[in-house]
Amino acid sequence: QLQLVESGGGLVQPGGSLRLSCAASGFSLDYYAIGWFRQAPGKEREGVLCISRGGGSTNYADSVKGRFTASRDNAKNTVYLQMNSLKPEDTAVYYCAARQRFCSGYESAYHYWGQGTQVTVSS
Repeated sequence: QLQLVESGGGLVQPGGSLRLSCAASGFSLDYYAIGWFRQAPGKEREGVLCISRGGGSTNYADSVKGRFTASRDNAKNTVYLQMNSLKPEDTAVYYCAARQRFCSGYESAYHYWGQGTQVTVSS
């Protein structure tokens, strides 16, 4: 069964950090670009950033530039989203998604999705 599982979400104070993980099972992430998306309450899901097969990142949300970075460990079949200097407006359910070959900012371009992990930024 092909599956993506996110973890690492939780409650954090403004200015804090979290690292989300996206672990794949049933397939190798070596051949996939991984996108990170988020959906805040009452809002549509939006693209945050994507990490390519080679490890380069493409940012889709200006609001996270300089604060969020993605990395991948193909040996562990896992991709990470490091989130620093978190703000209350970062509160959302975060999803990872996989697509073959290249990054895309469009949800419809992704073939596999995780179930999401909640991130809440609040004092």
